[in-house]
Formats: sequence, C-alpha cells, structure tokens
Amino acid sequence: MPRFFQKAASVTLFAIMLWANPGFTRHALATSVQVLEDRLEHPWALAFLPENQGILITEKPGRLRLWTAQNGLSAPIKGVPEVFSRGQGGLLDIALHPDFARSRLVYLSYAEQGKDGKAGTTVGYGKLGQDLKTLENFRVIFRQEPKLSTGVHFGSRLVFDRQGYLFIALGENNQRPTSQHLDKLQGKIVRLWPDGRIPADNPFANVPNVRPEIWSYGHRNQQGAALNPWTGQLWTHEHGPRGGDEVNIPEPGKNYGWPVITHGINYSGTPIPEAAGTHAQGMEQPVYYWKVSPAISGMAFYDSPQFPAWKNSLFIGALAGERLIRLTVNGNKITAEENLLQERNERIRDVRVGPDGYVYVLTDASRGKLLKISP
Repeated sequence: MPRFFQKAASVTLFAIMLWANPGFTRHALATSVQVLEDRLEHPWALAFLPENQGILITEKPGRLRLWTAQNGLSAPIKGVPEVFSRGQGGLLDIALHPDFARSRLVYLSYAEQGKDGKAGTTVGYGKLGQDLKTLENFRVIFRQEPKLSTGVHFGSRLVFDRQGYLFIALGENNQRPTSQHLDKLQGKIVRLWPDGRIPADNPFANVPNVRPEIWSYGHRNQQGAALNPWTGQLWTHEHGPRGGDEVNIPEPGKNYGWPVITHGINYSGTPIPEAAGTHAQGMEQPVYYWKVSPAISGMAFYDSPQFPAWKNSLFIGALAGERLIRLTVNGNKITAEENLLQERNERIRDVRVGPDGYVYVLTDASRGKLLKISP
C-alpha cells in the first residue's frame, strides 16, 4: 500500500452539525484534511519535538514512534517500559518536560499490572537520546494506588502548567465509589513536581488519611486535559456513562461529583445506583456537558494566529461520535459547538495544535492515522 506521508493529498470535507446543546450556535464550515500516516496501531497521544524534529506518537500496545515528514514512521523507540495492554490499558499519554530543549525528558503515562493481576495508571520519564532512537534511564514517579482496574478507565492525560507543576488526570478504574474516597487515587487529578515530589501547598497535603497528591476528586474517566492559554488554568474532560460527558475547570480541593451527581445513566438504561441527581451541595457543576455522549478523548486549545476562523476554540476528539468537536470559548464559558470530520467515520483519540498552527489528530484503529487539519 502506498505510504500516505509520501502521497498526502488534501481533500475538502463539510462539517455537518449532528447535535448540540439547545440554544447553541450551529456552524457549517469546510475543513481540509491531509493524511500524513496511516500505519499506526491504535495510536493514543502525540507530542511535537522542537526545531521541527518530528512528532512522537504513542501506540496503545506499548510502542513509542517518531514521525517526520522526511522519513515517515520510525521503528519503535527503545527503552519504553512494559505496559498492561488489555482492554483500554496500554501506553497512553505523552508530554515533554517544559525545559525539554535542555533536559530532553519525555513523560509517559501507561497502564501497569500489579501482583494480583489488576492494573492502575503509572507515570514516569526517560531521556530521549540525541539519535531519537532510545528513551534512556526510564524512572517511575507516580503509581495510581491501589491498583483496581481489570482493563478499563485508566484515564489519563499529562499537563504541565506555567509554574512547572505536572497534573495527571486519572480514571476511576470503573470502581465508582472510589472517586469519592480520598485515601485512593481513582477518579482524581493529582499535582506533582516534575520529579514526583508532592507540592507542599497541595490542598490535602497536611490532611490525615488523605492522599496528598490529590488536586481535585469526583471524576470518572478523564481522557482530555489542556492548559488554557488565555488564563493559565487547567481544563479537563471526562467520559460520562450513557450520557453526561463533561468539561471541567478543576480547582484545588473541589469535588466534581461522580458518581453522586451525573447527567448520565448506566449503559443498561438504569440509573447510576449512587446518583442523587444532577446537583448536590458541595459538588461542582461542569462547564459544559453532552446529553448524548460523544465518548470524548483528547483536548487542545487553539491559540495560533495561523487560522483566524478558529480563534478562541477548544478542540476535542470523539470516539463513539467519530468526529472532531470544535467548541467556542468565551472566558470560562462555551458558547458554540461545531462538528468536523464526521464524514470520515473515524474514531478520534487525540488532538493537538502544532507549532505551525495546524490541528493534528490521531484516529483510533488497528491502522490508525495521523491527520493534519486546517479550516
């Protein structure tokens, strides 16, 4: 089969609005899509190396690859830790250290199996060799405890903020009540220093019987996180059950409700057993939610002058919804929703904005693609 990165061709697709919250603006804009690569096995996340050195891509079975316009897709990079590749588990997110140009540190999140066969999310880093072929001296800095997953709801996304803190957005391993248990790391966002140390000003750093890593809690299965470039705040999103996918701006020490409050129901159609409704005292409401779950994954703010039509946008991928969602952001509110790429019928796993101002997307398939998108 011809290599798409050698014969990439732009095609025009029209974005058709499938569904949006009532009263929100509907758009129909054209997008141009270029297929850069089509030989990725269930790619999960990507990161841009500086100075146009290429794009690092994780594949869920446990491989880290480098893609460049000159050479296409590399052989697997050596030095990646062994992963629990079962169900939703595997090699997951990737992030570069804020001072990557000096440190060359690459952070990975992945599912790791424990002694009893169950798994949890683990995060560590290694130094990317100058030859771009090896991840050296990989070191684990965080383990989700206890390990409770049989193969689902690992999360996870990694974000560095402007102060250099590392945020890790975690799933609840499909063990619903644990999201409310502050002695466990399921369904939490944690905040660490890049070397894994716990910041002294974390909201629960000095509270007995509470995990000091915790930043916020009451989350379900978080598969999107990004730093708002206009405010410096962390934004995340998470899968609801059947309905109730939501976007949050997690604040320190606050409770985001799962499973006590939710806008969703069980996949069987029955209510969530622990749910008291959509609101409860002391629990935060999402910034935005979907009544019908697109199954969201990946998140990227658009803050480039390259395409003015996308100014003040937040891009989110959809797996079951098989589309790229563009939300219009005004302060801490979302004022419009537009659906892109749905004519391609492809599951969108990750979305990032490149240094060139184009939007890059990974599709989740046994022959997953790297797409380059412009309006």
